[in-house]
This record gives sequence, C-alpha cells and structure tokens, in this order.
Amino acid sequence: MRHLFLWLAVSLMWTGLQAQQTQKPPLHGKNWMAVTGKPLAATAGAMIFQRGGNAVDAACAMLAATCTMWDVLSWGGETQALIYNPKTGKVIAINALGVAPTGATPEFFKSKGYDFPPEYGPLAAVTPGTAGGLCYMLAQYGTMSLKEVLAPAMDMASGYPIEAQTANSIERGKKYIQQWPYSKAVFLTHPGEKREAPEAGEMFVQKDLLATLSKMVEAEQEALKKHKSRKEAIMAAYDRFYKGDIAKEFVRGCQEQGGLITLEDLARWKPIEETPLHVNYRGIEVYKLQEWTQGPMLLQSLNILENFDLKAMGYNSPQYIHTLYQTMNLTFADRDFYYGDPYFNKNRAIEGLLHKDYAKARARQILPERNDAAAGPGDPYPYIGKTNPYLHFLEERKGYMDTTNGRKPGGFVPKHDATTFRAETNMDQLYAQQAADSAYHDRLWRGTTSVEAADKDGWVVSVTPSGGWLPACIAGRTGIGMSQRLQSFVLDSAICPFNVIAPGKRPRVTLTPSMALKDGKPFLSFAVQGGDTQDQNLLQFFLNVVDFGMTVQQATEAANINTNQLWLSLGGSKVSDRMPRPGSLLLNSNTPEKTRSMLEGMGYHLSFEQRTSGPINAIYLDRKHGTLWGGSSNHGEDYGIGW
Repeated sequence: MRHLFLWLAVSLMWTGLQAQQTQKPPLHGKNWMAVTGKPLAATAGAMIFQRGGNAVDAACAMLAATCTMWDVLSWGGETQALIYNPKTGKVIAINALGVAPTGATPEFFKSKGYDFPPEYGPLAAVTPGTAGGLCYMLAQYGTMSLKEVLAPAMDMASGYPIEAQTANSIERGKKYIQQWPYSKAVFLTHPGEKREAPEAGEMFVQKDLLATLSKMVEAEQEALKKHKSRKEAIMAAYDRFYKGDIAKEFVRGCQEQGGLITLEDLARWKPIEETPLHVNYRGIEVYKLQEWTQGPMLLQSLNILENFDLKAMGYNSPQYIHTLYQTMNLTFADRDFYYGDPYFNKNRAIEGLLHKDYAKARARQILPERNDAAAGPGDPYPYIGKTNPYLHFLEERKGYMDTTNGRKPGGFVPKHDATTFRAETNMDQLYAQQAADSAYHDRLWRGTTSVEAADKDGWVVSVTPSGGWLPACIAGRTGIGMSQRLQSFVLDSAICPFNVIAPGKRPRVTLTPSMALKDGKPFLSFAVQGGDTQDQNLLQFFLNVVDFGMTVQQATEAANINTNQLWLSLGGSKVSDRMPRPGSLLLNSNTPEKTRSMLEGMGYHLSFEQRTSGPINAIYLDRKHGTLWGGSSNHGEDYGIGW
C-alpha cells in the first residue's frame, strides 16, 4: 500500500509537465526546417533551402558541413538515413555504412592480443561510406548539383573560425594525433607550443580536404560538359572518390600507416537503398533502419511497452522508470545477440524479434518489484515457425560473464539470482569504478551528429552520420579522417553470432535515425548522438510526445534515464571494458528523493547527471496548422533554423 501511495504521489508531480518552459525556444517554419549538430552547419542547410533546394539537398549540405567541421565525424565515416518521398508516400532507407577491409578477420586481431578490434588508428577503419551515401542521396532524391550542395563545406574547408568544442577535442586527443603524420599536419596548428591545437575562433584551414572536394566537383562538371545527366554527373564524382585518384591516395595513406583497406575494397563497396523496418505503436507507424543498426531495439521496446499503461504510471515515476529500464534490458539483450549485417546471414531473427506475440511474452518476463540482473536474449524463432540455430550459444549466455574467474567470451556462467550475481561478480566494485571512470562514460555516450530536414513539399530526411571522429587518423593527403567503426564488430560468436568480423561485412552500429508516420503522413523525424544511449533517448523522446503530450522542444529537453545493462558497442579492446553493468541506472539530478529511494530498494545502483536527454534533434509535422515545429535539445551545440 505504501508503494502504491508513492507511485501516485510521484506521478502527480508531473501532471503539469505540458506547461513546462523550455530552456531553448521551439523552432517554427511554414516552408522548411533544418536542424543539425552545429550552428554553422544548420546555416549551410538554410542556404540551400533559400536557393531553392529540397530537404534532401539541404540534408546533404548539412552532412557535408558537419563532416568538414569534424562534428564527431569526418568524410571518411559512415552515413545512414531515412527519407520520406512525398511522390510515392513511402519511407526509404539508405545504408551507406562501410565494410571491413581485406584481411580483417578474428584471427588477425586475436593474434595482436585484442578481444575486440581497436578504438583508434588505421586498424579501426571500415571503408568510407559518407561520400558515397551523400552522392547517392543527392543523385536519386535531390534537385541540385554536387557543386551547389558542397559549396558551403568547400568554403569552410578553405578556412572557418573553429569552435571551442572541436578545438578542445583536438587538444585532448593530441597524444594520438602526434602518431599520425597527416593528422598532425592538419590538426596541430601550433606545433611545439603548450597548446598545439587551434584556439577557439581561429581560422582553421584544410587544404587537402578542399582539394579532395574540388576533385569531386571537377569530375561532376566535366561529366556535365559531356552532356551527362545530373545523376550521371554526380555519380562521376562518386567514381573519382572510390575508383580514381582520390581512392589511390586514400589507400596509399591508409596502408602507409598500417591500415588494411585496399583499392579493391573501395571499388567493390556501394551504398544500398533498403526497405526500413517498422512497427505500429498506438496507431503511429515508427520506422527504423534494419538490424545492421541498433534501431530495431526501439521498435522492439515499443512492442513491449504497448502492453502497459504508461500514461497512468506517470512520466518518470518509479514504476515508469522500472518498466522502461526492464524493457530496454530485454531489447538490448536481443540486440547484443541477434543483430548484425543481414547480407551475411540467412538465419535472420528480426521478423521474430518484431512479432507482437514475442513482445507480449517478453513483457511477461518483467519482474514488477526488482531489477532482473540476469535478463538475457529471448528466442524469437518459434514465432516465425523456425528452430533457433544458436541455442548452444544461448545456453552459454543465460547470465553474464563471471569476472572473478577471468573467462573470455564463450565461458558465460548462468546467474539467475540478482543478489548472488552481484556478490559473486563484485558488482559494487565495478559500480565504484564506473562512478570515477570517465573513459567508460565516453564509450557509452560517444557522439556523432544528426541531421533533420523537412520542406513544404513533403520531403522529410533523418540522418545519423558518424565515423572518423577526433582523434582521427587522416589517410594521406586526402584530408579525410578514417572511420573507427571496425570496433563495433565482435571476434567471438558466443557474444553475437551475427556480428563476427569478416572482410566485406558491415558492423552492427549504434547509428539510428528515426521517422514516424500518422495516418500515412509524416508525423515526426528525430535522431540523436550518443553511442549506446541513442535509442534509449529516442525511445523516451517518442514516448514523451505520444504518451505524455509534450511539444517537440519539451521532449528534446525532458529528463531521460539510461541503462548500462548492455554490452558496449564502442570503446576498449578488452572484454572488461565492455561488459554489462546490471542495475546501473543514470537519472537526472532533479529526480525526487522518494523516487531515488524506491529505485534503490528495487536493486538499482543510481548515478546522476544534470542533463540526461542527449542532444536530440527533431521535426514535428503539424498537420492541423500546416506548419513545421523544430526541436533541438539544450544538451550541446545542436541548432536549427526554420522559415
């Protein structure tokens, strides 16, 4: 009875949430909306809109600008997008993720002492995907030339006033940058001084990158002179990047520094246009990329949460937080075991994972009074009439790894009792380490950027590009930082049989743009940076709008929770760096004391931050008024412009 009273009391504290003021104003527009990770990049999108471009053109311009600004990514990274095409009324997906290069095998990395591929340097690189993804999106769905869309980025490459966030990231990472000659030449503009990185406001010039972008535009313009179509001309620029002199210099610079990427790897790679996955949640169709991303985890979570009355629980009440946390633990356990490149496996589990009956069964597994430290992957195959071919691995993964016996993956020990598990694995020691472990949080929250664009004609674009972040290893004289996405592979099938590294294979990434349709029309477009926290934040953003009636700006700023009961997708090359931390729960600093007390009594170990929403960017399509709402969180430097 006491618990029931506390649920109610905390729930009532949030009933006035809809009237809550935001720290940043919502954006409004009638013609277009451009939102992304940096103010200058949002301006690049606005420039393209003002010159008559559509949302795809503007998204490509923002993508190019953020890459040039090293907004936790570069031109050598990867791009993944959802696009609503008003001409067909369909949402399509763009897979522009690079692949593992020739020679990238489990045996290769194990021979070097790795449990996972490394975080940094040329051996962390997949083939670059962003340049190809941008060219493909622009050619197929844009209206402008590559020359027009790249103009803002090229202007910036010739010199722009660098902001403090990026300049300070360069300084923090200079111990890595100093190891790589081409990176050192670009980033350390004051060699030998106490601060070798640029100062905030200093003009940052990237001559090699400008030359690379100029070569791409040159290829396009030469094709146009030969009376090629707009699409053909853009793809001529694509070919120069992946098969011409740009490719040769990229590969030379990569291999000179110890990387594996070959010319054949670049020439064989292509972006893929796909059909996205989707589920219906309370009458709204929610779209995510396929299971080469973590995106379906959000869809699985919605299927489970559909079985609960979240509104009655109350926003961020103890009951709501517990239900949300337990749901995410189940779906992350499925992500960590069943997700991977669908083009490399015929035994895909995703249809079963998204089955509504599977979600109901998973919902019944949630313990109402305590955290389930042993929550593990389910078995979705019976829901699609198949037998699970990986049951032998599941038997080994019924619990989490016992850290006291030094076992490697493949030696998992069942731990069904949370108290026993916590005692035997000395979780209190792990939690104490986590509280002071900034490296762990960096791996959990490691950023990227997001790009959101919409126009009055109905085009809507959501992009979560990443890769090649600072400290980046630049490939030769291209000015292009190589991706570090290889680290998201595993080397052992017992961790995830779908995501074991192999040449030509895509790693399972955290990158996850989102889109929702209502009554067949665009309703929300949203994305966020933040590694393994991305779909955690996006799930709560979506619920904030749909179940709790928040505006798009309120939802981007609202207090969220994070679970650490998952295998990290990024970071250290040892198992201990990536292990799940059961019961570890991040809350907003403003969480009421009664809520904290109740959650601690349910077996949670709590930590707190002032801002827990993540830097979410979003666009709401207001059908009632025929206008656009933009939301950009108060978390970082993300910014939007509407008209």
